[in-house]
Amino acid sequence: MSTDGQPSLELMRAKRQGLRVALAVTVGLCMGLVLGSTLPFFAPLFASQFLFASRRPPALRQGLVTVLVVILTGALLVLATGLLGERPWVLLPLLWLFYFACFTAQGRQVGGAGPALMLVIAIAVPMLDILQRDLGESIVLLLAKAVSLGLLLTWAAHAVFPDPAGEHDEDLPAPKYELDLVIRQAMASALILLAMVALCLSDPRLATAMVIPITVASLLSQFELGMTSRAALGLMLVNLLGGVAASLAFTLFELRPTLWMVALLLLLVSLLFAGKAAMGNATGKVFGGGLITFLILFGLGISPLPTSTPELFSTRIAYVLFAILYALCLAALLWPRPRAIERVMAR
Repeated sequence: MSTDGQPSLELMRAKRQGLRVALAVTVGLCMGLVLGSTLPFFAPLFASQFLFASRRPPALRQGLVTVLVVILTGALLVLATGLLGERPWVLLPLLWLFYFACFTAQGRQVGGAGPALMLVIAIAVPMLDILQRDLGESIVLLLAKAVSLGLLLTWAAHAVFPDPAGEHDEDLPAPKYELDLVIRQAMASALILLAMVALCLSDPRLATAMVIPITVASLLSQFELGMTSRAALGLMLVNLLGGVAASLAFTLFELRPTLWMVALLLLLVSLLFAGKAAMGNATGKVFGGGLITFLILFGLGISPLPTSTPELFSTRIAYVLFAILYALCLAALLWPRPRAIERVMAR
């Protein structure tokens, strides 16, 4: 194939993947609402993670293993939270080790969507188990249903928008870094995330602020070692754009709170973000993060999650802005310096 045709072919593949993401997000959240899920955004969130991780559908064996791992991980985290919830000096170091392992796996580019899923689960389980005990169903069952539906949505999206015969999308390679840098970055990222989770668990005003630590985890996954100030500013603006889009969508939903309005809003916004996100490069990761921010905010706004006090949607937008500034400032302080990166890469 000619070199001139390569950019257009890559654009077609990205558009096809973007359509898959938009379909999975729209159908997934609507199904969650119809089925009465407490957290209807979990399934489309997991589906988008699967689709962003690879342009190929997960194999059946891989999907079954993922569901089993999620169930076991969720059960272990529920057990640990139940036993150690009153002893945070023991629980928090265990959570740090878990976050560290997930960020290390992401830095080494192993596990596909697994590390991102595990991060969301390790944030949600302690917050739901400690702060939201009246969910109506077990957290493990909720997670198992969400990840199973996420896999089904992923496979369905690939079936609706299949690759043409003889064409196989190749996942774009990401930059690789030395293990020393990856470990230092993962240690700092785990500490940044743990501090935010601890704050949310200790402050009653943040009992429903799950969006803050999940946004922090998403941002830390989007950051790249050696990222320029301009790129970091772009990342911040796109994630904030996801929050603004969620605010506008929620305002329209309040005017006409119907299922078809939810579907229309989801389709429009997901198409806006998913096309860029499916490119698979640094810009793609940023737009993928913006879509995740939108999903969490909009999903929390329309979900039947029980709360002890009424919470304005504008407050959640402030949460997102706080999470962005927090992650950006702490990463700039604690991550390896650009000069250190250059020295290690030059070895």
